[in-house]
Amino acid sequence: MRKDTIQVKVGGLAVGGGAPISVQSMLCAPSWDLPGNLAQATALEKAGCQVLRVAIPDRESIRLIPAIKQAVKMPLVADIHFDYKLALESVAAGVDKIRLNPGNIGGEDRVKQVAAACREKGIPIRVGVNAGSLEKELLARHGGPTPQALVESALGQIALLERHDFTSIVVSLKCSDVKTTVQAYRLISEVCRYPLHIGVTEAGTERMGIIKSAVGIGALLLEGIGDTLRVSLTADPVKEVQAGWDILRALGIGKGVNVISCPTCGRCRIDLIALTQSVEQAMSDIDAPLTVAVMGCAVNGPGEASHADLGVAGGDGEGLIFARGKVIEKVPQDKILEKLVELAMQLTVIG
Repeated sequence: MRKDTIQVKVGGLAVGGGAPISVQSMLCAPSWDLPGNLAQATALEKAGCQVLRVAIPDRESIRLIPAIKQAVKMPLVADIHFDYKLALESVAAGVDKIRLNPGNIGGEDRVKQVAAACREKGIPIRVGVNAGSLEKELLARHGGPTPQALVESALGQIALLERHDFTSIVVSLKCSDVKTTVQAYRLISEVCRYPLHIGVTEAGTERMGIIKSAVGIGALLLEGIGDTLRVSLTADPVKEVQAGWDILRALGIGKGVNVISCPTCGRCRIDLIALTQSVEQAMSDIDAPLTVAVMGCAVNGPGEASHADLGVAGGDGEGLIFARGKVIEKVPQDKILEKLVELAMQLTVIG
């Protein structure tokens, strides 16, 4: 059961308050490369990204905001560090959300100005706490970037915004250590009703980053914690979006086809690995919440996968197509993929 959180609007997208969990990513093209940023934003939107973040390191970067908003329909978040004036200019340029660490922009008066500008435009602020930028006093008192230190930092920054009558807040507490991240989110979810942006920061390369993110994000979502997520990878950001949806799909809360398959064994008489990869690729654009099973033989076929909406059990150069455990027809191996896609599309239309 999802934790009850306050709902905020990021552009036209609802976050928290029972709204569907959204998938985010961030542009990684150099801030001076406008065509590169626009191409990346378009690719991310096509991949299913729902909230897009862009770094605003200097005044010249402000031009990215109107250009990106014209190119894509996703809400746009300006990532601000140190210079509060960049936050104010981003608000004026029409950004949909500000991500900042109130503790590193230089004093309460500056936080007050950003809060006032965002409140006037109806723009939420994400309080982004990161283990690598915690206050020195907290690090000394807690003995390092502990879950308790992350939560205390976040609560202090939330209180700072609330003092200036600002409550349209999203919170994140990220660490490169999976266990610390999970524990921090557990703690803050008990004392804070603001929506939570979850993820494991600095997770690494595509391979290990996806594993760490799946473990951390998955653990939190299974406990009902999290309203929006980002899978942080040292890779093409499109991979982040795909991984985010894959995590949601694996938990049964994401859109798209969930392909299940057996690990194969000596009974298998078809090229199960290649077939499964082809099925997964062919159905990647289908948004319907279907489960499709690709099983190597009758032992792992209609019986074990009887819960699947659609599936195939391999034979000797052929396959038994089944739906909800009932065999529909037998087809040659070279027709299996075509038949599965055809039936999946029919189920999509019916659904």
